[in-house]
Amino acid sequence: MYIKIKTLKANKHSMRKVFFLSLIMSINFGLQAQVTEAEDVLRKQVKDTTEGWKTGGVFGANFTQVSLQNWAAGGQSSVSLNGLLDLFASYRKDKMSWDNNLSLAYGEAQIGGGNWLKSDDRIEFNSKYGQKASENWYYSALLNFRTQFAPGFSDPNEQERISDFMAPGYLLGAAGMDYQPHDNLTIFISPITTKLTVVNIQSLADAGAFGVEAAEYVDNNPDSTKLTDGKNTRLEVGGYFRLSWKKNIWENVNFQTNLDLFSNYANNPQNIDVNWNSLLSMKINKYLTTTITTALIYDDDIDIVETDANGIAKQDSNGNQIVGPRTQFKYVLAVGFQYQFGDKRK
Repeated sequence: MYIKIKTLKANKHSMRKVFFLSLIMSINFGLQAQVTEAEDVLRKQVKDTTEGWKTGGVFGANFTQVSLQNWAAGGQSSVSLNGLLDLFASYRKDKMSWDNNLSLAYGEAQIGGGNWLKSDDRIEFNSKYGQKASENWYYSALLNFRTQFAPGFSDPNEQERISDFMAPGYLLGAAGMDYQPHDNLTIFISPITTKLTVVNIQSLADAGAFGVEAAEYVDNNPDSTKLTDGKNTRLEVGGYFRLSWKKNIWENVNFQTNLDLFSNYANNPQNIDVNWNSLLSMKINKYLTTTITTALIYDDDIDIVETDANGIAKQDSNGNQIVGPRTQFKYVLAVGFQYQFGDKRK
């Protein structure tokens, strides 16, 4: 009788252990299910926010006026107006990325009572498609197009036109690898790149401007009879390198820079074309921003007349103008209105 009672008590104790163990396991499985469900929701939210289209842009306008009257120190009154529109559209899905950017800028200035002269003029479109190859590398293809809106002149009186819309125009296509270690840096390398230069103003094409083949004349004299027209296009094949970097230096202070290098395999590959643009943006409040932009260009195919500080052409010992490739540099400091719309660019 004693043995049976002990056995019954032992069985009741074991049943309590089994019951509590089952209860704990059920609670654990329930918590795991809730955590897994929460993780799935979070992953879906992250995927939804990173995939698909993102579009937006920035519009800016700057106005400067200097008015002088009976000013003993001298100088001239001036007025300048500049506008900027920068648009982007980016698409992400799985391992695929597609980034598009259109940048438009134009500005004019008037000094004294003179003519309004162009101070800024740019049309540039970039499109880059990528397919992820590894953690930081993408198989990529890039398309770049550059030109300007209005004619450019070599003198304030606008007598000699030296550029215009699609004179020149540049179309560059490249395929290669894109290195993206993080959102702030991208390095694109292409061993096979084609660059098309277009000069649709025949007088500039005849002069061989921007590297196209010049017209042929009797006795090589431009004032004599023209035998053949200058070419309106020039196609180059070479290697291409593009670096883009951006960084928030301090609160409301942002810096970004783009460096493009191109080498023509068939013609002086050591003479590398350089196109380097930088922008420092300092936000004052929601709508007011101070910007500093710089542009540095070197193209071995663009001949520029060398001038002195007064804008007078320099001459060599034989009395000929000194002409040749030169480093071009532009610096702009502006304070004005800026409005950002759409999604924020990464």
